Amino acid sequence: MPSQLVCRPERDLPVAVLTVSGTLDQLTGDALGVAVRRSLAVQPVKLLLDVSRLTVSDPVAFGTFGSVVCQTAEFPNVPIVVCGAGPDISEALAAVPGCAGVEMARDCATALAEADRQPAPERVRARLRPVPEACRQVRQLVDQACARWHHSEFAATAALIATELVANVVRHAHTTMEFTLNHGDGRVTMAVRDGSRRMPETLDPGHAEAGGRGLRLVNELSAAWGVLPVSDGKVVWTRLVPGLP
Repeated sequence: MPSQLVCRPERDLPVAVLTVSGTLDQLTGDALGVAVRRSLAVQPVKLLLDVSRLTVSDPVAFGTFGSVVCQTAEFPNVPIVVCGAGPDISEALAAVPGCAGVEMARDCATALAEADRQPAPERVRARLRPVPEACRQVRQLVDQACARWHHSEFAATAALIATELVANVVRHAHTTMEFTLNHGDGRVTMAVRDGSRRMPETLDPGHAEAGGRGLRLVNELSAAWGVLPVSDGKVVWTRLVPGLP
C-alpha cells in the first residue's frame, strides 16, 4: 500500500503553522518540501512545523526538507520550529545538512504562544491586478513606506526595482500578484508573488528583445535577489541595504 503524507496549513500569518501527518519516506519526501516552501512563500514571522503525528520510515527523505531550509535561508529567512518531534525525527534532522539551525519545541501550542508575543515586523502588503496601473500603485506604496521608515535616501531605487518586478508580472505572468515590502535589521526586502510557474529570464544587453532587461537592472541595483518557486507560481524577491550595492 502506498505511503500517504498529509500537510495541512493551520494558519499563515503572522506565524504560520503547518501540520504534517502520515508517513515520510522517499515517495512522500518531495511533498513535505513543497508544503514547507509554500508556507514560507507567504513570508510569515515564523513557521511552526507540527510533526507530532508523523512517522519516519526513511530518514533519507528529510534531505528534501533540508534542501528547502537551505534554499530559503536567504529569502524569506523565516525561522523554522519543528514541534512535537520524537527521538527518531530529532536524530534524522540533526543528520541532514542545512538543518542544524532548525529550532525544536516540545509542542506547537507553547511555541505559538511564544512567537505571538514577539513584535510584528514593519510590513506593507498589497494585492494588485496585472494591469499597467499596478506599476504606479506600487511606486506610491514604496515611496510612502520609505518615508515612514525614514529611508527616503533610497526610495527612488526601491521604487524603480518594485516597478520592474510588477511590470514583469504584467507583461509575462498575467496573473493577480501580491506585493510585499518588509523593513527590519537595517534592510528592506521586496517580493512579488504571482500565479505563473514560468521562471524569469535575464537576457544579454545586446539582445534585440526588450524583455529581460528589467531583471538585469534589478540585479545591478539590489544587494541580493532571487526566485522562490512554489507549487502555484513563484516569488521574485530583492533585498536592499542603505548605501548598497
